[in-house]
This record gives sequence, C-alpha cells and structure tokens, in this order.
Amino acid sequence: MKKALLAYVGTLLAFLVLDGLWLGVLMAPTYRALLGSLMLDQPLLAPAAVFYLLYVFGCVVFVVLPAQSWQRAARLGALLGVVAYGTYDLSNWATLNGWSAQLAVMDMAWGAFATCVACLVGFFVANRMANTKP
Repeated sequence: MKKALLAYVGTLLAFLVLDGLWLGVLMAPTYRALLGSLMLDQPLLAPAAVFYLLYVFGCVVFVVLPAQSWQRAARLGALLGVVAYGTYDLSNWATLNGWSAQLAVMDMAWGAFATCVACLVGFFVANRMANTKP
C-alpha cells in the first residue's frame, strides 16, 4: 500500500509539473493560435482535476506498479501516453474544425514524453522510498 501511494504521489506531482509547464508556459500561445475560439479563457478546474487524478491512476496501475525495471516503466509509459493522447487527438482531428494533423502529432508526442517521464518519476519514488526504513 505504501509503495502504491508513493507511486501515485510521485507520478501525479511529476505529471502536474510537466503539463503545467507545457500548457501554461511553453505551448499556450501555440494552442491559442491553432485552436482560437475552441479554447476557453480559463480552463474548468473540476474536469481538469478529475482528468489528472484518473490518468495518473491509470499510469500507476498499468505502468508504474507492474514495471520491474525503469526501462520497462519508460517504454510502457510512452506507450500509454501515445494511446491515451492519440485517442483524444485523433478523435478531435476527425470531428473538429481547426484540429489539424500537426496539432494531433505534436500533442501525441507530448503525451508520450510526459507520461514516460511521470511514470519514471513514480517508479523511482516508489521503489526508492518504499524500501527505506523510518
């Protein structure tokens, strides 16, 4: 139980920092330029919070805890990121005006990278801290 909680907290914090930098600092102007009126002025916090809590739960259950090595955590994390972000991006590209192939590919690459790194952080936190004695 301690290992799972450490994995969850480590993965969540890493993903929040990475996605906060990506969405809030690095890519905000690009997303605004590409999506225009599709974007809200301010994101809705409740659905965003549910997304992060649920997505990180999936990361921990399907990647961090079953991974026996950091290499496997990295591979599975990147795969989960491509699948999850691909589902979102490809559906949007298929159904929304203004959602381009460029945006889909860029966002899927981000999903693979961010999920990979967050899962690695969760893996290292869980495996290093769970084995320490108080």
